[in-house]
Amino acid sequence: MTADQHVAFAEAAMLIRKPVTEVFDAFINPAITTKFWFTKSSGKLVPGSQVQWTWEMYDHTTTVSVKTVIPNKKIIIEWGNGPEITTVEWTFEALNEHATFVSITDGGYSGDVQKVVSQVRGSTGGFTLVLAGLKAYLEHNIQLNLIGDRFPKGKSVKN
Repeated sequence: MTADQHVAFAEAAMLIRKPVTEVFDAFINPAITTKFWFTKSSGKLVPGSQVQWTWEMYDHTTTVSVKTVIPNKKIIIEWGNGPEITTVEWTFEALNEHATFVSITDGGYSGDVQKVVSQVRGSTGGFTLVLAGLKAYLEHNIQLNLIGDRFPKGKSVKN
């Protein structure tokens, strides 16, 4: 792996106009997360646990290993299948009692430069949609179905 691949990571961030406790809970509690991201989960995010996240519309499941959960501050997981496991970190910053700034990074990509760039681009776009879906759901109680509509049957992104 080259030095560039060690520093390559995806990043997405957004202001969510809800208290940090609500925003944090939206990512650890699958009853909420399934409203804006994946469709099924085998459980809540608890340090040391492994859960399965499924996107039924894509017939895709991934294993999530929960490394760190610091309530209302940080979540760190490793996820992926086979040799393509990456580390995702969420940070939550309470800007005031009604607003939270969420930042998500995903890193640890491997492969040639073209593959790494494709992974960074895909992850950045994906997490941006996740945050937009979260914002719509928490702030306006609207389920936008952004993740499900990203790749309608027969469509894909050109790499």
